Amino acid sequence: MRHGMVNKKLNRTSEHRKSLLKNMLNSLIKYEQIKTTLPKAKFLKPQADKIITLGKKETLQTTKILVSKLQDIKSANKVKKTLSKRYEKRNGGYTRIIKAGFRYGDNAPMAIIEFVDRDVEARRVDKKKKEKINPEDKKTEDKTIAKA
Repeated sequence: MRHGMVNKKLNRTSEHRKSLLKNMLNSLIKYEQIKTTLPKAKFLKPQADKIITLGKKETLQTTKILVSKLQDIKSANKVKKTLSKRYEKRNGGYTRIIKAGFRYGDNAPMAIIEFVDRDVEARRVDKKKKEKINPEDKKTEDKTIAKA
């Protein structure tokens, strides 16, 4: 029987599970969409919804709780300033899970978990823009390297 069992264990120790949840929450907040396995996505969804609900309450205590749960001030600020304003009128259901087939190596069911009404540009937060290099600049760089 399953009495008193709150959540899935995901074949991990409790410390590993906590750090996995924290890292996935931070990634979801930063990029607003992540691809993971279906059981991990189902494990993450209620936690992400609770974080957004906490962010909607504007008190010092909720800010401290957010920072302690996420261990990242940037993520906590994004929840408080951006996401809580976006979902001000919504009473729950801030995330959705979309099934995305099976992984090639081990045939694990994959899923995409994302925020409803997400910002599409958030996926490109870390990617740097490629700058065009003039051929003349490249020649001068080669000459300076050859002299050194």
